[in-house]
Amino acid sequence: MPPASNATCRYLAEWTATKLRWGLSADQSEIDAINVYAGGPCEMTVVHYTPAS
Repeated sequence: MPPASNATCRYLAEWTATKLRWGLSADQSEIDAINVYAGGPCEMTVVHYTPAS
């Protein structure tokens, strides 16, 4: 995670969008981290992505 706490949700959203865009898998530690932030400080963050062609 970025050292600046105000960048955490943006980082998480962009990281998740990249995974979704390219159809990349996530290991259990990644999923756990997403769930912690998505259910807490980043719950209002929306992930936008376009699937790769």
